[in-house]
Amino acid sequence: MKPGELLQDKLVLVVDDEPDVLEAVAETLEMCTVHKVSDYETALQHLLGYTYDVVVLDLMGVNGFDLLKVAVKRGFPTLILTAHALTPESLKKSIRLGAVSFLPKERMGDLVEHMEDVVLENGKPAWQKVFDKVGEVFNKRFGPDWKEKDKFFREFKEEFMRSEGVSRADRKD
Repeated sequence: MKPGELLQDKLVLVVDDEPDVLEAVAETLEMCTVHKVSDYETALQHLLGYTYDVVVLDLMGVNGFDLLKVAVKRGFPTLILTAHALTPESLKKSIRLGAVSFLPKERMGDLVEHMEDVVLENGKPAWQKVFDKVGEVFNKRFGPDWKEKDKFFREFKEEFMRSEGVSRADRKD
């Protein structure tokens, strides 16, 4: 299967207050039908007026967390694409609010692959794949032991492993 094939003809909403990011994402997702939106009000109208296969949200400048709540309530798998809000707190809040993936903008070239993971998982969270693919970015930005320092991430990891049927003895971490 060729890269992007799983995304062929998917309807995607991309919300970011930076026009160059909107254009770059639209070019990257050329196999999709992309609605580009740069502000909260228009994004809210789109979320309420269309049915999306995937939503891609920035957090800063567009009230991304509020939009995430609406997208999740509507049942749209939502991927966070951010630069300025790349913090453990934003990652944690995104997980809690129902995002299915989280990608630093510096890894925007991996967007198709992350979105395909979401499609392959039928819109369910793809967090293990996220941590496998961009964990080094998080470690570099947050420190190598950031997950161990935070109770939420320790418990999240344990819960994820249980749900995947991975025993402590079988884990590679």
